[in-house]
Amino acid sequence: AFLHGDLEEDIYMTQPEHYVVKGKSNLVCKLKKSLYGLKQSPRMWYQKFDTYVLSLGFERSKSDHCVYYKSYGDHFLFIAL
Repeated sequence: AFLHGDLEEDIYMTQPEHYVVKGKSNLVCKLKKSLYGLKQSPRMWYQKFDTYVLSLGFERSKSDHCVYYKSYGDHFLFIAL
């Protein structure tokens, strides 16, 4: 899931072991998406999820921000992360 988060800042990393391009071992990789292990990954994923669920008409619970709800007349639909 964390791989779908968009980064807000530029993050660079060294080339992964066994994937170093011969003759270019001094180059680094610029990340386009969040990656497991980054401190930003959970937050970036949550922001993307939150934006999408709210666009579907759900409301975020005021007491727990990981619970979303939507009412359909007498019925309620809940999403809990």
